[in-house]
Amino acid sequence: SIYILDGIHMTDLSAAHQYIARILRLPEYYGENLDALYDCLTDMTGEICLYRASLMRRSLNVYADQLLRVLHDARSDRLTVTVID
Repeated sequence: SIYILDGIHMTDLSAAHQYIARILRLPEYYGENLDALYDCLTDMTGEICLYRASLMRRSLNVYADQLLRVLHDARSDRLTVTVID
């Protein structure tokens, strides 16, 4: 599967997690935090493409860097992540 994320929709922490959960089709029990995101990502297969990461960075500031780190750390031979500013 290919999942397309657009940074323009990540305007605050809650909006970011809700958007990510919807697009990545995360389970209902997803806890809307970075630890829960990492756990879900490590169970996924496919490709995640994050476009307009610079807009996400403007909205989320330091949290955006932490989110990007989680995406990076969750990469595996089953899950690829591409980030485009």
